[in-house]
Parts: sequence; C-alpha cells; structure tokens
Amino acid sequence: MSGNELGSATLKKVIFSWKTPTFDGLITVSKQNETLATTTVESSLAISKDDIYLFGQGTWLGCAEKLGSHPDIEDGTRGWSFAVWAPAVRSVSVVGDFNAWTPGAHPLARVHQSDIWQGFISGLKAGELYKYALETDSGEVLFKADPMAVADELPPGTASKLWSLDDYKWNDKLWLEQRRASNHMKQPLNIYEVHLGSWNRHGDEPQGEPREDGTYPGPGDPFPAQRGTYYSYLDLAQELVPYAKDMGYTHIEILPITEHPFDGSWGYQTTGYYATTARFGTPQEFMQLVDTAHQAGIGIIMDWVPGGFCADAHGLATFNGHMLYEHEIHPNWGTHKFDFSRPEVVSFLTANILFWLENFHIDGIRMDGVSSMLYLNFGIDNESDKKFNALGTEEDLDASAFIRSVNTCVSERMPDVMMIAEESTAWPLVTYPPSEGGLGFHYKWDMGWMNDTLHYMQTDFPWRPGNHGLLTFSMMYAFNENFVLPLSHDEVVNGKCSLIGRMPGDWWRQFAGMRTLAFYQITHPGAKLNFMGNEIAQFIEWRYYESIQWFLTHEYETHRNQQQFVKALNAFYLEQPALFERSYTPDGFEWIDADNADQSIVTFVRHGDDPKDDLLILINFDPASYERFRIGAPREGDWKLVFNSDDARYGGSDYPVRELVPSEPVAWNGQENSIETPVPGLAGLVFRRVGPSSYVPPKPPKPAAAKRSKTPAKASAKASVKTKKKKSQRSSARKGENA
Repeated sequence: MSGNELGSATLKKVIFSWKTPTFDGLITVSKQNETLATTTVESSLAISKDDIYLFGQGTWLGCAEKLGSHPDIEDGTRGWSFAVWAPAVRSVSVVGDFNAWTPGAHPLARVHQSDIWQGFISGLKAGELYKYALETDSGEVLFKADPMAVADELPPGTASKLWSLDDYKWNDKLWLEQRRASNHMKQPLNIYEVHLGSWNRHGDEPQGEPREDGTYPGPGDPFPAQRGTYYSYLDLAQELVPYAKDMGYTHIEILPITEHPFDGSWGYQTTGYYATTARFGTPQEFMQLVDTAHQAGIGIIMDWVPGGFCADAHGLATFNGHMLYEHEIHPNWGTHKFDFSRPEVVSFLTANILFWLENFHIDGIRMDGVSSMLYLNFGIDNESDKKFNALGTEEDLDASAFIRSVNTCVSERMPDVMMIAEESTAWPLVTYPPSEGGLGFHYKWDMGWMNDTLHYMQTDFPWRPGNHGLLTFSMMYAFNENFVLPLSHDEVVNGKCSLIGRMPGDWWRQFAGMRTLAFYQITHPGAKLNFMGNEIAQFIEWRYYESIQWFLTHEYETHRNQQQFVKALNAFYLEQPALFERSYTPDGFEWIDADNADQSIVTFVRHGDDPKDDLLILINFDPASYERFRIGAPREGDWKLVFNSDDARYGGSDYPVRELVPSEPVAWNGQENSIETPVPGLAGLVFRRVGPSSYVPPKPPKPAAAKRSKTPAKASAKASVKTKKKKSQRSSARKGENA
C-alpha cells in the first residue's frame, strides 16, 4: 500500500498541497474518490518547506510543535493531526482502537515530497491509544510508538496516547524570576538524587503472580517482584518535596522519567523521549510535582539520556526497518547509539531538551553517559575492533559537535538552566564554553573524587596512612573543572554494597564513618549530590522494586541520629557562604596541613567573598582522639567551634572540646599563629573567627626577693633543734620496722 492509495469507505484521507511557507494550505478531503470539500485554512501545525529545510540542517528547534500528535480543527471538525519522520518506507498510517489497529485504514501523506508524513483524523479524543504502521521498503509492516508522543500507555503496554499539555496553569513565576536573577555558581548546590519508583511506596506486599511453589521472586532473580505500589507524581509532590526542603537540599535530581518499558533499567533505556512515564500519572501531574517544588524553593534536575535508547521493537530501534535514529549498538549495554551525523536526529534531540525545559520548567539537565558518546571506542577492548576518525583519533567528532551545539542552544535560550555532564574520563575543558574549545557544560560529576574517597573510606584504619593520598589528590585538579561531588545511585547497587556497609569497624565506628564521609563531602570544594537512602545509612543496597527502608529511622536511634546529622550538616552548608561562594575557584581553598598521614588528619581553610566568613576545618579519619592538638591558624583571633560532627545529638561520642579557642603566636603548619584544641576520633570540626585573640601570654615569674640573714646564734639554735628532731624520727621508724 502506498501513501497515495485510498482508505476505507468510512475513513478520511488528507492530501496536502502547500501554497506558502506561512502555513496557509489547501486541504483536500477525499472519501471513496469523491471530493467532499476544498478549503483554505491557516494552521499552526502545517509543516512548511522552511521547517523541512531546518530539519535537514539539524536546526529545527520547534519540531516538537508539529511532529507527533496534536489536537486540531480542520474544516470545522475537531480531531488530531499526526506527523512523523519516516524515510525509505512505502507507506505510513495511524492505527488504534478507533480502526481496530488496521494498517492502511488511516494513511498519512508525504509533505512536499519529503520524508515527513502527515495527516488529520477527525473525531478522536484525548486518551485514545495509537501507533504508526510503517510499511518498509521490503514490504514488512512495523508497528511503532510515536517518537514525539507526550504520553504513552502504562507499561507493559507499548502504544502512544493522544494527549495535550496546553491546559496546565503554572504558579512558579516567582521561582523563575529568582532563577533568572541569580548566578547558580555563587549559590549553594546540594542535590538529592531520587528514583521516583522506589523513594517510597504504598505498602510492601509483593505484586504480580507468585511462582508455582507459592513464593515470589526475590532480589537475586532477574525480574524480582515489585513490592508495594508506586507513589504518584501527586503523592511525591505532597511528601518528597517537603522532605527535601526539610532536609536542606536545594535541588532534586530525578532519574529518567521518560517512558521506558523495563523497570530494571531505572529509566535509562528509553522508548518515549517526549513522554513522562505513565507509571506515576499524567504529564500535568508531573508538572504539578515540579510546580510544587518550585513554590517550596526546590529546583528540579532531570536525567537525560542522549547516548542511546533501548532495543525494544516498538521504540526507535530500526524505526523504518533499518538503522535510522541509530548507527550502531553499544558493545556493553546493548543499547542503540544515536547517529549524531544525521541532522534530523540532531533536530529531534535538541528539540527534546528544549521541550522539557520550556514545557516542564526543568531547572537543570544531567546528561547521562557523556563518555560513551565522546569516544568511538568506548567499551571496546579488542584492538582489532577499534575505529578512528579522519584525524586518526578516537574522538567521536559528530557526538562532540552535537554536545557543543546543544549546550550552546540551551545557554542562548535559557542561560539560567544548569547543564551537568556525567563524564568519567580526563576529557579536557568539559565545563568551558565552546568558544574556548570546551563542551559547554556548567558542571561535571567528579567521578575521581567519588572513587578515591570511597576507596579510602572502606580501607581499615591501620592502612589509612598508606592511602592518605586518596584524600588529598582531588585538590590537585579540583579547579580544572566545575565539579559536582557525587555519592550516586551507581555506588549502592550491583554488589557494590551500601555506603555504611563499606565502613570498617564496629557499629559505632561505621556510623561515625558515615558522618565523617558526609562532613568531608560538604566541606570539600564543589557542588554536592547524595542518593536517597544514604542520609539514613540504609544497610541494604538500593533496590528499584521496593521503598527505601524508612522504618529504620522509626525503630533505630542510630539511623534516626544519622538522618538528623545530615539535616543539620545540610543546614550548616546553606548558612556558610565560605562553603559555596568560591567553590569553583582556587582562591576558595587553602591547605593548612595536607600531609598528616600518620594521624589520618587533614586541616584546611574555606574562603568566602568576605574574610569574616572564612572557616577553619579539621577532619580526623582515625578513631584515635587527642586531648591537645595544635593547628595552624590562617589569622590571629578567637576561633569559635561552629560545627562538631561528634555531637551526641548525632550519635557521636561527645568528646569534650573547647567552644572558643584563642590563637597563640606560635608558628605551626607554616602559619604565624596557631590554636590548640581537643580532637575527637572519626569526626570533623569547623571553626570561625569571631574577634581578636583573647590569648594572654603567661607573665614571666618574678625574681625572688633577697631574705635578711638570721643571727648566727638563732640560726645555730634552730639547726640544733632540727637535728635532734630528725634523729628522734629516724629512731622511731626503726623501732616500727623491727616490731
């Protein structure tokens, strides 16, 4: 069947014959070879020659406004317009319940002899399911979900859903105004990373069918049973947002919420790039979640996956029977890698990121798997399989050009939106503008810091001195890029163990280690990111199919104390300009002592824009405590203890420390002044100067006054008496010994 053949007797077919690029068009509606009407209409959905040209150049940024399905009115009749890019096929038609999923029943027509197919179907309503039936060049019929659909059927269903985003009324004007007026690189950035499907759930009963023996699949099974039912977007707006606010996070970063067929992919294997997953509700309900967060002063960062998509047959994979959106399959993950050399793919993805930013008011994009995009041979170990570009290097020139163009586009259109790279290699200038040869991101995940720090923290205490460099090495490159310090979902899954499970020692030392790790992250230069569950020191690994173990904070004081510690630490971070104003410049950090490996102690200063905000920080990574410990002070003065991770409120030992410590003019650690303070084991201390030093040097001893000499007679008499007395005492002692 071709696109010019007629549909059934009861169905309409639309033939487009465009007059001008201003979207004026002649629409001829035919039924059984009979022309019913010919009218001239103006339609914002009309695809012009200019649109087609821009699409072919990779610069049609508004393609989401016309491709896909949209409510429309033609010749006074309400219905839906459909448009899809499908080159090298014989025909395209729309199928659904409305035509018994019959290929060819509602055919689409080519627009201007291009590879875009478009048509109108009257009488359809929002919520109806549909797909495209593509007759390939080999005659095979493929049933494909709409790549541009804004809503999809609830998995395991695979159809697209007719939906419009036009009716939501936003209430976050103040937030957006404040976002535009502020510089996010001078503000605190403390991110709470969340998987919406497992942050919390209704109940914990296993869902689905049991096995023959009556048991349900468990953690070791490839498809474990879901426990409980999902929270909706509205549930999350009511509970997640106030929780994040109360805990002191500035942003919530959401693992991918674009539609995906398999829960176990955590959203990273996408089928619907324009659709919020139906697992948690409608697109408008997701808007409500974002809106609620903004009204509470919380930003939303979205995980975006342009590196590749899943191989499921209803998605983008071999869309027209051949590789279209993709050019190869990832050697490690089995995902299909986007073909960034195709301008239409570039248009599709660039428009996609703008779609989320503009329609859903997203505050930041975390681009997943950047390393897998940048390198032609990412994941390829066999030398004979490696590829090289025209320059003889392993850089994917098309992918790097795409990344630069996307970041430039976002920067120009929405400069207050954060672009964050998950890039795990030493690729240079990731957070530099493209004009300077960079990739154009604002931030980069510091995977080196994460790996080194966790390696050090899981090292038993006697061996920490030999691994001290793992703590300090990050400062060798800390300001080469603008870094986010992640303790992410990838570190508490797939056999890596929970964070507290990595801590050596007994129960108390494990929790003290968790406090020390969090303290180190907060006081280290860079933005912060923590995955859900870390804040309560959950012992099990993260499981995507069940809730975080919130009961721990109700039943166990240790977990409750840990949660309160993280809350207090986050609040302290938000209050201290020295911890964020200069987080990405070397003038914001100064070592006092980086080399005390024997005691596993580091001391440093964090500088703010105002010297009065400077903080003197000590971290003891060993259980040993010290009654007296001297630290070089960057300035003379009285230094007040403003945070102590060993406080009993947090489960600490409450080792006695001084609340106010005056500096002394004693040179130490290369400083002219120093302070002396007790230091608890496995703890961090923060001091801030509050005024001039109250230290008063001890007065030198006065010379003894000369005594008047006694007369010889009196002196002699006294000496004689003393001699007799001593002889008598010695005699009595001897008698006692012999008795």
